[in-house]
Amino acid sequence: MKTLSFVLLIVIAVSLLYCIRLLRGLHQKVSARSERTTREIAASTKEIKAQVWQSYRQSEAMQQLMTLLKFTSPIPPTRSWAASPDLLLTLAQLVRTHNPKLVVELGSGVSTLVVAKAGAKKIISIDHSAEFAEKTREMLKEHKVRGVEVRVAKLKAHKSGSDWYDTAMLKDLKRIDLLIVDGPPGSKNPQARMPACAELIAKLSPNAVIVVDDVNREGERQLAENFAKALPSHVLTIYPHEKGTAVISPK
Repeated sequence: MKTLSFVLLIVIAVSLLYCIRLLRGLHQKVSARSERTTREIAASTKEIKAQVWQSYRQSEAMQQLMTLLKFTSPIPPTRSWAASPDLLLTLAQLVRTHNPKLVVELGSGVSTLVVAKAGAKKIISIDHSAEFAEKTREMLKEHKVRGVEVRVAKLKAHKSGSDWYDTAMLKDLKRIDLLIVDGPPGSKNPQARMPACAELIAKLSPNAVIVVDDVNREGERQLAENFAKALPSHVLTIYPHEKGTAVISPK
């Protein structure tokens, strides 16, 4: 009996040790999962806060823009692939501050309307899409805007290695006072807009202002820096806009 009792005690002790180990392992797994869940919740909360703040900033910029330019007809949607309100407001302010005689824009759309409504005397907007160019023309007509020429320059192989606008459509450009680079589409090709500097630098007026959108992306940031290096009398300013905006302006 004593032997049997001793064996039972050993079995019970081993079983208890096994259960304790299982509980410890389960506790560690639950703790690790809880910590991971806590981190994930914190990351999601931070992202949601950033999105809410960004939406507020864009709404604030749009309200100022609407008040400043007094649109009399609906305007196309902004953000996403279109220009964001913070960029549009900056363009309006630049036009009013510098009073450019000639604005050249790579990529037409709502920005074309904003620049025209802000008081630019002459605008030449380049678009690679005939369909989208026509939509821009219709929008400008609806808003009774004049002094804007929307040109279609299809994308062709460029010596840089990327497809870029047909340079034949840009030959007559000269003394550009405000250059806006927001095309061609660059989300899939970081080098898509790089030819803008080489092709247009000699066509700028001495006091030209250059605006590059999407400088949160590496390719556009490099393009802005290239413009700044090519214009030693200018200064590069990066604005913390939704997509990042670079303004290269005279010192």
